[in-house]
Amino acid sequence: MIQKERIEELVREAIAGSSLFLVSVKVSSGNRITVLADRNEGITIDECVAIHRHIEAGLDRDAEDFELQVSSPGADSPFHVTEQYLKYEGKMIEVIDAEGKRYAGVLKNVTGGGFELECEVKVKGKGKEIKDFSFNLDQVKTARAILTI
Repeated sequence: MIQKERIEELVREAIAGSSLFLVSVKVSSGNRITVLADRNEGITIDECVAIHRHIEAGLDRDAEDFELQVSSPGADSPFHVTEQYLKYEGKMIEVIDAEGKRYAGVLKNVTGGGFELECEVKVKGKGKEIKDFSFNLDQVKTARAILTI
């Protein structure tokens, strides 16, 4: 079976020196490889093709057959890496914390360990107020962009 770490290494080689970042790598037991990569401005098809070719060149089909897919995460996909939080800084996101509580607000002050979320909350007898919530990344069950039209 092809090792996930080997694919991650090949992707990092392919994107070195660019503004692209690795989101995730999955390798199934049948050697179906799925690579998700992105950049703040979005990844192009040509960049996906270049990563695909680099991975293929680094693997030996004679030793192990595999299926390979390289793409960007969907616009509504959950965040996996800090770079995704940075990409959506200043935009609306939804967060579900480790306890299952749901928050929606503007993503602010992203660091390697956490972020703030500016939310509009209802206050009994006062209407709505803006309140900041701080999260460590390990407190977050899922986070994703809120798509607006």
